[in-house]
Amino acid sequence: MTRAHRILIIEDDPSIVEMLRNALSREGFLIDAAADGMEGMALFSNKEYDLVLVDLMLPELDGMEVIRRVRERSKVPILIMSAKDRDIDKALGLGFGADDYIQKPFSTIELTARMNAAIRRATVYSNAERQVEPSAIIGDLELDFEKYSVKKKGHEVRLTAKEFDILKLFATNKNRVFTKSQLYGLIWNDDYMGDENVINVHIRRLREKIEDDPSHPTYIKTLWGIGYKWEG
Repeated sequence: MTRAHRILIIEDDPSIVEMLRNALSREGFLIDAAADGMEGMALFSNKEYDLVLVDLMLPELDGMEVIRRVRERSKVPILIMSAKDRDIDKALGLGFGADDYIQKPFSTIELTARMNAAIRRATVYSNAERQVEPSAIIGDLELDFEKYSVKKKGHEVRLTAKEFDILKLFATNKNRVFTKSQLYGLIWNDDYMGDENVINVHIRRLREKIEDDPSHPTYIKTLWGIGYKWEG
């Protein structure tokens, strides 16, 4: 029997929380809810969650900071709820570590689908990790897959969870070409809808952190019209 997934909702609008609690409980999720960022982090510190659903506009501690703090401690999937495109783009583009977003107003059907996809991706990736060597040295990069850490020339490189997932996929599949559709399916575990922006942003940010010259990359090569491959 599959265990129920526990979800942490951090949202200051009680009507949205009530709607989500009712809808997600019917789908079999166990729900905890917090009305501000500080309360949310307190709950997160005391329980194990399968996914965190967070609004960006929160009192006490805003959603960006909540995401940053959660990601420092855990690889748990984080899904953003926001009514502002600019906030969503900033949260994803600046690499705070969120896995996905849904724009308000949204349907609970779409939300549930995105939540299940994020949890499924995390589960699949966790299982795959057991079959990979715990560490690797590639060029001037030291990768520790168990500690989720990267060093370049002896200095620590801070990556978001998604950036590390992409790096690990490339580094453990040298010279294999991945199309954008394949990357989206493997990293986001969802169907690719032709939205290249999310993939392009993550690849660009990753290159800026691991390459000596991101405009002339040594490791992650672009195959125009096809995708990317690792040549380290």
